[in-house]
Amino acid sequence: MEIQVKLIPYVLVVIWLVPNWFSHTAHQVRQAQSNLALPEEKHLRNLKQLTFAGENAEAYFSSDGKQLIFQSTRDGHGCDQIYTMNIDGSNVKMISNGDGRTTCSYFFPNGKRVLYSSTYLASKDCPPRPDFSQGYVWAVYDGFDIFTANPDGSDIKQLTNSPGYDAETTITLDGKKLVFTSKRDGDLDIYTMDADGRNVRRLTNELGYDGGPFWSYDGKQIVYRAY
Repeated sequence: MEIQVKLIPYVLVVIWLVPNWFSHTAHQVRQAQSNLALPEEKHLRNLKQLTFAGENAEAYFSSDGKQLIFQSTRDGHGCDQIYTMNIDGSNVKMISNGDGRTTCSYFFPNGKRVLYSSTYLASKDCPPRPDFSQGYVWAVYDGFDIFTANPDGSDIKQLTNSPGYDAETTITLDGKKLVFTSKRDGDLDIYTMDADGRNVRRLTNELGYDGGPFWSYDGKQIVYRAY
């Protein structure tokens, strides 16, 4: 299969599951929901806040549209773990094992597996927190590897085992190919591999960050960030 990689202008739409420090009163929940969109906003409607505690981000839908998978720092954990929940915010479950830091989770299209990146094999402790004094920082920890698991978190299987950051993974619609960002060759570049971790192939080779890749619907193209 020939994969086309093009550098194109793009608009990135992000759905943030934003943290806040409100208590769970009905009045505060209604107030938070009513303030999500600015009065002059013309394109977004029916915004609904789903999380109300901790730090929550990187949420993605299951293929049937009934669940979300996301990373969150909550429940006494010192850094992000992976959770699933219904799209109304109910039935929140932690599915990572609670060790290390986890990120970049995603459902397989058939709903039978999930994937995420974790540092837990490098250390069960949380890695050092980045310095946010100058603004937001995305931490590139060398201990991140890519794993798959059952939707309940059981049967964890490791897909990558190379020195350097392996994360930011997404899946083709047929569930056969993964695309991800890796620092294994010294720079942050885009790679593909089979869903079982075999046949790793490097796609980009430009100095600088290449990351955040997503497949096109037909699996023939990839869109990603670069700078």
